[in-house]
Amino acid sequence: MIVPKQRVSKSKGRMRRANWKLEMPDLIKCPQCHVYKSQHTVCKECGFYKGKEIIKV
Repeated sequence: MIVPKQRVSKSKGRMRRANWKLEMPDLIKCPQCHVYKSQHTVCKECGFYKGKEIIKV
């Protein structure tokens, strides 16, 4: 079995985990209704995607 040679201190372990951060999703404005939406998805407000109406609201 693989066993660490020395114990990792609390600070070293916390430093390693410090880069695990939550990120805000990339939001863009819908060209039709100017509401923020996530990229590459149909707008929930107006139902348009890439200038075409996908869902009739």
